Amino acid sequence: MLNKVEYKNLNSKQKENYNFYKLSGVLADYGYSSMWLNDDWQGADFIATHINGETYLRVQLKGRLTIDKKYCEKNIHIAFRDDNDWYLYPHDELMNKLIEKSYLAGCASWDDKGGYSWPNIPKKIKDIISIYKL
Repeated sequence: MLNKVEYKNLNSKQKENYNFYKLSGVLADYGYSSMWLNDDWQGADFIATHINGETYLRVQLKGRLTIDKKYCEKNIHIAFRDDNDWYLYPHDELMNKLIEKSYLAGCASWDDKGGYSWPNIPKKIKDIISIYKL
Protein backbone atom coordinates (compact mmCIF):
# COMPACT_ATOMS: atom_id res chain seq x y z
CA MET A 1 0.00 0.00 0.00
CA LEU A 2 1.22 3.47 -0.84
CA ASN A 3 1.21 6.29 1.68
CA LYS A 4 1.63 9.92 0.68
CA VAL A 5 4.50 11.76 2.31
CA GLU A 6 4.13 15.06 4.10
CA TYR A 7 6.34 17.68 2.51
CA LYS A 8 7.17 19.26 5.85
CA ASN A 9 8.67 15.96 7.03
CA LEU A 10 11.19 15.77 4.17
CA ASN A 11 14.81 16.85 4.52
CA SER A 12 16.18 19.53 2.19
CA LYS A 13 17.50 17.10 -0.47
CA GLN A 14 14.22 15.15 -0.41
CA LYS A 15 12.29 18.43 -0.84
CA GLU A 16 14.46 19.34 -3.83
CA ASN A 17 13.77 15.95 -5.46
CA TYR A 18 10.07 16.20 -4.65
CA ASN A 19 9.84 19.68 -6.17
CA PHE A 20 11.76 18.63 -9.28
CA TYR A 21 9.35 15.80 -10.02
CA LYS A 22 6.27 17.89 -9.24
CA LEU A 23 7.48 20.67 -11.53
CA SER A 24 8.48 18.15 -14.22
CA GLY A 25 4.88 16.95 -14.29
CA VAL A 26 3.62 20.51 -14.73
CA LEU A 27 6.15 21.22 -17.48
CA ALA A 28 5.09 18.01 -19.27
CA ASP A 29 1.68 19.65 -19.77
CA TYR A 30 3.50 22.34 -21.77
CA GLY A 31 5.44 19.83 -23.90
CA TYR A 32 8.67 19.74 -21.90
CA SER A 33 10.73 16.79 -20.77
CA SER A 34 13.02 17.46 -17.82
CA MET A 35 16.44 16.04 -17.03
CA TRP A 36 18.06 16.53 -13.61
CA LEU A 37 21.73 17.53 -13.59
CA ASN A 38 24.05 16.12 -10.94
CA ASP A 39 25.85 19.42 -10.59
CA ASP A 40 24.77 22.96 -11.34
CA TRP A 41 25.71 23.10 -15.01
CA GLN A 42 26.03 26.77 -15.96
CA GLY A 43 23.84 27.63 -12.97
CA ALA A 44 21.07 25.17 -13.81
CA ASP A 45 19.68 22.37 -11.64
CA PHE A 46 17.94 20.79 -14.63
CA ILE A 47 17.32 21.14 -18.34
CA ALA A 48 13.81 21.17 -19.79
CA THR A 49 13.60 20.35 -23.51
CA HIS A 50 10.49 21.03 -25.58
CA ILE A 51 8.93 18.53 -27.96
CA ASN A 52 9.62 20.93 -30.84
CA GLY A 53 13.25 19.85 -30.61
CA GLU A 54 14.49 23.44 -30.66
CA THR A 55 13.57 24.99 -27.33
CA TYR A 56 15.32 24.21 -24.08
CA LEU A 57 15.39 25.89 -20.70
CA ARG A 58 18.17 25.91 -18.13
CA VAL A 59 16.27 25.94 -14.85
CA GLN A 60 17.37 26.74 -11.32
CA LEU A 61 14.89 25.32 -8.80
CA LYS A 62 14.30 27.50 -5.75
CA GLY A 63 12.13 27.34 -2.67
CA ARG A 64 11.01 30.96 -3.11
CA LEU A 65 11.03 33.96 -5.42
CA THR A 66 14.73 34.74 -5.91
CA ILE A 67 16.86 37.25 -7.80
CA ASP A 68 20.65 36.88 -7.71
CA LYS A 69 23.43 38.55 -9.68
CA LYS A 70 25.22 35.20 -10.02
CA TYR A 71 22.50 34.18 -12.51
CA CYS A 72 22.86 37.29 -14.67
CA GLU A 73 23.55 36.79 -18.37
CA LYS A 74 23.40 32.99 -18.08
CA ASN A 75 20.00 32.53 -19.76
CA ILE A 76 18.66 30.95 -16.57
CA HIS A 77 15.03 30.45 -15.69
CA ILE A 78 14.08 30.31 -12.02
CA ALA A 79 11.27 28.04 -10.88
CA PHE A 80 9.60 28.03 -7.49
CA ARG A 81 6.36 26.96 -5.88
CA ASP A 82 4.07 29.28 -3.96
CA ASP A 83 1.45 27.11 -2.23
CA ASN A 84 0.06 25.03 -5.11
CA ASP A 85 1.13 27.44 -7.85
CA TRP A 86 4.33 27.12 -9.87
CA TYR A 87 6.21 30.04 -11.36
CA LEU A 88 8.88 29.88 -14.04
CA TYR A 89 10.54 33.12 -15.05
CA PRO A 90 13.54 34.23 -17.07
CA HIS A 91 15.82 35.53 -14.34
CA ASP A 92 17.24 38.58 -16.12
CA GLU A 93 13.88 39.67 -17.49
CA LEU A 94 12.22 39.69 -14.07
CA MET A 95 15.30 41.20 -12.42
CA ASN A 96 15.24 44.10 -14.89
CA LYS A 97 11.53 44.69 -14.24
CA LEU A 98 12.10 44.77 -10.49
CA ILE A 99 15.08 47.11 -10.84
CA GLU A 100 13.04 49.38 -13.12
CA LYS A 101 10.35 49.61 -10.42
CA SER A 102 13.06 50.23 -7.77
CA TYR A 103 11.96 47.14 -5.81
CA LEU A 104 15.57 46.09 -5.16
CA ALA A 105 17.12 49.52 -4.59
CA GLY A 106 18.36 50.13 -1.08
CA CYS A 107 18.13 46.50 0.02
CA ALA A 108 21.36 45.61 1.81
CA SER A 109 21.13 42.02 0.66
CA TRP A 110 20.93 43.13 -2.97
CA ASP A 111 23.38 46.01 -2.74
CA ASP A 112 26.02 44.19 -0.66
CA LYS A 113 25.60 40.52 -1.52
CA GLY A 114 23.96 40.66 -4.95
CA GLY A 115 20.91 38.60 -4.13
CA TYR A 116 17.43 38.90 -2.74
CA SER A 117 14.58 36.50 -2.08
CA TRP A 118 11.10 36.74 -0.66
CA PRO A 119 9.54 34.00 1.51
CA ASN A 120 6.15 35.07 0.10
CA ILE A 121 5.34 37.02 -3.02
CA PRO A 122 4.77 40.66 -2.02
CA LYS A 123 1.55 42.26 -3.26
CA LYS A 124 3.49 44.88 -5.22
CA ILE A 125 5.28 42.11 -7.16
CA LYS A 126 2.25 39.82 -7.60
CA ASP A 127 1.08 41.64 -10.75
CA ILE A 128 4.54 41.56 -12.31
CA ILE A 129 5.17 37.88 -11.66
CA SER A 130 1.66 36.68 -12.49
CA ILE A 131 2.57 36.37 -16.18
CA TYR A 132 5.08 33.66 -15.24
CA LYS A 133 2.57 31.48 -13.38
CA LEU A 134 2.23 28.02 -14.90
